[in-house]
Amino acid sequence: MTFPVTRMRRLRRTEPMRSLVRETRLHPGALVYPLFVCPGEGLRREIGSMPGVFNLSIDEVLKEAEACAALGIGGLLLFGLPEEKDEQATGAWVDDGIVQTALRELKKKSNLDSLLMMADVCLCEYTTHGHCGVVTRGCGHESQYEIENDASVALLAKTATSLAKAGADIVAPSDMMDGRVAAIRKAFDEAKLEQTPVLSYASKFASAFYGPFREAADSAPQFGDRRSYQMDGANLREAMREIELDLAEGADMVLMKPAMPYLDVIREARERFDVPMGAYQVSGEYSMLCAAFERGWLERERAMMESLIGIRRAGADFIVTYFAKDAAKMLG
Repeated sequence: MTFPVTRMRRLRRTEPMRSLVRETRLHPGALVYPLFVCPGEGLRREIGSMPGVFNLSIDEVLKEAEACAALGIGGLLLFGLPEEKDEQATGAWVDDGIVQTALRELKKKSNLDSLLMMADVCLCEYTTHGHCGVVTRGCGHESQYEIENDASVALLAKTATSLAKAGADIVAPSDMMDGRVAAIRKAFDEAKLEQTPVLSYASKFASAFYGPFREAADSAPQFGDRRSYQMDGANLREAMREIELDLAEGADMVLMKPAMPYLDVIREARERFDVPMGAYQVSGEYSMLCAAFERGWLERERAMMESLIGIRRAGADFIVTYFAKDAAKMLG
């Protein structure tokens, strides 16, 4: 049939009609809110490049968690800023680490039972050099260095185990070292933590869109870059291999990062893999939109929701986003 018998606008005339036939829906339970936990008390330090996002002491994290639970948000993703750093990322895996301590406090609150507590598993926030693994240097020169994969994996498994014991409902390795999912699963089995799911950042690209996060987490590399372990943004097929390998090693879910510049990766993964899949709307995506909002170039609420719907439409079951609270308020 052709016009005038077929009129596509018939189903667009009113909001109730548009709602009835809407193909892609977003709800607060599909949103995950990242939080940056720092030492101290009563601290709420705004991150310069991320308006409305803060480094929070644990008491302030508890307040944010209660607000998120009240809004029906699905979970929190916790990152830590330790008091001290070293080359072995000790703050990532010690029992009294900043995130471990926050998890124990969060788990004491019965009004937070609806929130999944997810813990990022990486070493970059905890190392003096800011890399996501153990660094060896050649001839004493920082220009000649290697990120040691297997030594890093051992520390990542130790970190994940510590976080799970502290109460993490889900651990999320974001380092992009080879074999880390298998090592975490093995460590979990040995510690009788086999019920703890692993959400693998299975295709994490070496992206310019991480810049504001590195201010938030104080995790910028002190030399070199992360291109030897994070993925080349030009490679879609390689991303599918990474996901396949992580699933074979025991990942329960996968996370795509970044989101908006890599919607094709999300779509391709959704068509290939029948597993729960999330996407991380990263700091640069958030800050870029906020800058446009502040200048009046974009309408805040519409652009925010359109960006999230686009990620969802591409195939993400859930979205890690700094807009989680604002979006949840709109979705009500």
